[in-house]
Amino acid sequence: MKKHFAFVSIPASGHINPTLPLVAELLRRGHRVSYAVGREMAQTVAETGAELVELPTELPKAGREALSAARMKLMLDFFCDDLRTSYPLLREHFRQDPPDAICVDAMTPHGRMLAEELDIPAIVLMPSFASNEKFSLRDAVPAGQPQFPTEMFAEMHSRFQQIGDELGVRPMMPFQPQPGELNLVFLPRQFQLAADTFDERFHFLGPLLGERDQQPWQPRDPHAPLLYIALGTAFNDRPDFYRMCLQAFADSPWQVAMSTGHNVEQTELGAIPGNFEVRASFPQPAVLRHANAFISHTGMNSTMESLHAAVPLVAVPQMPEQAVNATRVQELGLGRHLDPATATADQLRATVDEVANSTDIRANLTRMRDIVRSCGGAVAGADALENHLS
Repeated sequence: MKKHFAFVSIPASGHINPTLPLVAELLRRGHRVSYAVGREMAQTVAETGAELVELPTELPKAGREALSAARMKLMLDFFCDDLRTSYPLLREHFRQDPPDAICVDAMTPHGRMLAEELDIPAIVLMPSFASNEKFSLRDAVPAGQPQFPTEMFAEMHSRFQQIGDELGVRPMMPFQPQPGELNLVFLPRQFQLAADTFDERFHFLGPLLGERDQQPWQPRDPHAPLLYIALGTAFNDRPDFYRMCLQAFADSPWQVAMSTGHNVEQTELGAIPGNFEVRASFPQPAVLRHANAFISHTGMNSTMESLHAAVPLVAVPQMPEQAVNATRVQELGLGRHLDPATATADQLRATVDEVANSTDIRANLTRMRDIVRSCGGAVAGADALENHLS
């Protein structure tokens, strides 16, 4: 029997992209999919063929300080304002057109709240490390990394409670994700922290690349080793870092593809060496198919895409969650973790050379690539959804 699945997520590529192949697989099987998301990712979602429910959600711009006090306050205000604005729209739309289940991003609490109000199953989508009753990503953040102060969480809880009272729903918090009866995790169990604490409610699907893995791209020189550099789509406004990369590899044998994001002008970087190709963005999975090393912020999507292609990582995380990923990468022997505050051009070059030439890292990557590609992906996710509702 065909079902109607509603997806609800914040409009961030790291949260949306892993879900799109799952949406495509559900549509291929004849199910109906509605997807509620802010306008920044609306076109990307619509291209899957899902029915778009556009929300007024707009993520605040990241700026150059990942978790400054001002940034933390901005995020607190965003989650509160988004709940107050988006929830009534979701409620009105899906009361009139109720789904059989809501697939909700772990950081988007109003999806869980709506499922509870409508008394329908909530399937939690986890694009980063999964959390359960025994493990929380917040507890894994390395010492010294900035975190939301306790008083800020208390303020958010109070404001969510007030908004929940206004809307007549039980509030749920964005930074305290609760597992659902079914949880789809977009990474392999072998990469998950505290993996032995996760039971049959959690399905580890590995990365879902979908059509993004089919995009064309070729390096300028098919014979030179390729280094890819990218800091993701959020905390990438780092012209100082990109200038350091130019310095590190300008006179090297490396052919370099460097993504600088849409907030950095090339004029900020100075002269571009001839062995560099610099763009605002690249088709990342396509570049990684050719790469010999990847200097990355180690967002979970980028980390998984690198492991899918068996490319060694040099991690320069830009925020605490990415630092957890970077620590895990080094712990599993899949690359090296550098401190972005103290990294130098010489250190970058030496570390790239090290990971690219390490037989141990290569062997670990080959094993992890095989694991990543055998997790089941979108097909396993759609099977889990169908089985859960049956």
